[in-house]
Amino acid sequence: MSVKVLVLYYSSYGHIEAMAQAEAEGARAAGASVDIKRVPENVPEAAAKAAHFKLDQAAPVATADDLKNYDAIIVGAPTRFGRMPSAMGSFWEQAGGLWATGALHGKVGAAFTSSATQHGGNETTLFSIIANLLHFGLVIVGLPYSHAGQMSIDEIVGGAPYGATTIAGGQGQRHPSKLELDGARHQGELVARTAAKLKA
Repeated sequence: MSVKVLVLYYSSYGHIEAMAQAEAEGARAAGASVDIKRVPENVPEAAAKAAHFKLDQAAPVATADDLKNYDAIIVGAPTRFGRMPSAMGSFWEQAGGLWATGALHGKVGAAFTSSATQHGGNETTLFSIIANLLHFGLVIVGLPYSHAGQMSIDEIVGGAPYGATTIAGGQGQRHPSKLELDGARHQGELVARTAAKLKA
């Protein structure tokens, strides 16, 4: 039975955008129908340009009403001082009507993130996303150690049992590694397979 998966993300510099593509690849490999959408930018355009934000992202902008159309929602956003950025938080705050009606109860949810450094808040940001999803009634899928790459000590590597992560570097100079993208693909696949089991 095919399931519909939404990869919903916010990305300032393209790191989370790349991870979103990998999450989608994993879900598609498991037979899911996948859409990739982003939340609206809330930084003024002049400020975003001055900070060299990646503004040419192909994914369409989501609306809160879109969420009810999917069996699973994978949410990705970078770390902002140990939590999700305001753009992603604001998006979910606008979904209060879905919360009030229980429209997302029983759907599958997952989180992925990035931070500048290895100790820059990846796990707390994952928890901030997961906490939101739990309030909406979603069933959470993390990134278990079946993705053994997250245990590597041979290189800098992201990943946690709570979700896929990447390390971007203080100037955004580091891009997601193969191991990190593999983790995102694995998580996307697990999300799709879990959603299919719950829908059966």
